[in-house]
Amino acid sequence: MSTSSGVPESWISSFCALLGHEYFAEVSEEFIEDDFNLTGLQTQVAMYKEALEMILDVEPEDDDEDEDEEEEEEENESGLGDGQEQLAARAGERRHHSRMASDLSVIESSAEMLYGLIHQRFICSRAGIQQMSEKYELGHFGCCPRTNCDQARTLPVGLSDIPGEDTVKLFCPACLDVYVPPNSRFQTVDGAFFGRTFGALFLLTFPEYDLTKRGADVLSNATSRIATDQNLLNGIYSKNIAPSLGSGHMYEPRIYGFRVSERARSGPRMQWLRDRPQDINELDEARNHAEQFGESEDDDENVNTNGRAMARRRPPGNDRLRQRQNQNGSPMQMSTNGAESEL
Repeated sequence: MSTSSGVPESWISSFCALLGHEYFAEVSEEFIEDDFNLTGLQTQVAMYKEALEMILDVEPEDDDEDEDEEEEEEENESGLGDGQEQLAARAGERRHHSRMASDLSVIESSAEMLYGLIHQRFICSRAGIQQMSEKYELGHFGCCPRTNCDQARTLPVGLSDIPGEDTVKLFCPACLDVYVPPNSRFQTVDGAFFGRTFGALFLLTFPEYDLTKRGADVLSNATSRIATDQNLLNGIYSKNIAPSLGSGHMYEPRIYGFRVSERARSGPRMQWLRDRPQDINELDEARNHAEQFGESEDDDENVNTNGRAMARRRPPGNDRLRQRQNQNGSPMQMSTNGAESEL
């Protein structure tokens, strides 16, 4: 393949331009050429060396020419006639082309698998997650299909890091749920090519994205970023904590305008899963505990030199034995066989 300028297109660019590969980022060749980033992939991909050469557009070592020359020398030494030599040459060419076609198909499938596994690691790196951030801002990953999310932007994630277990899913930061992509062309993409780490790491890397913005507002960087003076809750802006959950964002069944009771047979079920407090600061348990009980000196005493809380241990002995001593007023003694006897 070649571009309009006449420069041949790289394998990575052509792979990402295929239909259904819009979620993929273009992995840089510097990342692929670093052997540390490919640790452990040799055992997961068949024909690893050939697949890596195809991804990097490296010309493979041509061993077939040497084999053809050896076959010609053997035919000349055997003293075959002109007609027999032509028939043997044609048969050899057919075997060569069939072998090349089968090997090429295997190498192509291995190259796609290898690139997907490299892509899973690349999008968690600094350069890769920045590239995915640009695609997220442009809306390349689509919107949440849930009506009450009001077209919140989604992120591609995988439910497993092992290839072949599940296809790619869309994670919505507004309702904290995953969905099947609406277009069927994405249902052939392996979810392991994105992995389980990317979605959460993206939100931690870019906490300034305003997840409450919808529609055309997200196209403007000035309005899609949160001001730095906003309230923080456990390192996350409070307005970004599941903004599409809670009252007003859940479907309420009604019959002739009257709400259906949860105890009814046709009533709503498990709405508490999508519940959200009116005051999001209620989730800050550490601050609420400090405001209610204050900072105790015992907490400092129960912390060891390593900064870890020390567990309180109960005094040694048998609880039942101590209980009987308190009730009867007479000490108990354990016999050699483990039975209790009074002194």
